[in-house]
Amino acid sequence: MKKLLMLLLAGCLSGAFSFAQDPKDTEDWSKKPAIITPGCNHNPPSDAIILFRKASDLSNWTSRSGEAKWKTACRKMTVNGTGDILTKEKFGNCQLHVEFRTPSKVNGDGQGRGNSGVYIQSLYEVQVLDSYINETYYNGQAGSVYKQSPPLVNASRKPGKWQVYDIVFHAPKFASDGSVTKPASVTVFHNGVLIQDHFELKGATTYAGIPKYQAHGDMPLLLQDHGNPVSYRNVWIRKL
Repeated sequence: MKKLLMLLLAGCLSGAFSFAQDPKDTEDWSKKPAIITPGCNHNPPSDAIILFRKASDLSNWTSRSGEAKWKTACRKMTVNGTGDILTKEKFGNCQLHVEFRTPSKVNGDGQGRGNSGVYIQSLYEVQVLDSYINETYYNGQAGSVYKQSPPLVNASRKPGKWQVYDIVFHAPKFASDGSVTKPASVTVFHNGVLIQDHFELKGATTYAGIPKYQAHGDMPLLLQDHGNPVSYRNVWIRKL
């Protein structure tokens, strides 16, 4: 009898035995997920906000000094030396899809080759660069969180080929005194390959010095004019 009791006790502690429970006790009916239509053939999902898709429509964008003036043609917009462009709408937590193309004609090397950037909330940069057989500092190559985190792998296609970033971003949270209670985080897929795995940002992107946070709310998405004729297309975002 003593041996049987010990076996039963051991079985309970190890999880081999459990008391009968109603499966309904663990069913969650509190919030029904919204129904959306997934995109197919490179189309965005039905709940996405389309930021750029048509050939010449920059109506969702502005520049730092007024109207957005990037060159548009063939359903793409291209950096042309007129400055950064920003969305008119502000965003916080989001899922972002961006397709980009660096010039097919290779001109320069390192940071001088196909340089641009996707700045989430205008502050946190995922680097755009031609990193196909092009050496530069690793936290500055394509797919890096600029000057903070190199990509896990280099998934770059050849110059002149369209490439894709799919980004999941969670905005930082701040206390009433401006201190950070939760840092921003970013997950990035480059051409379908995971290259940033829930990286916690150290602060806003900076070219020199240590990144720092400054309290803010929702902010526009920014695409950088770094002087290279990088093109973008099929840009859409989902609020999370």
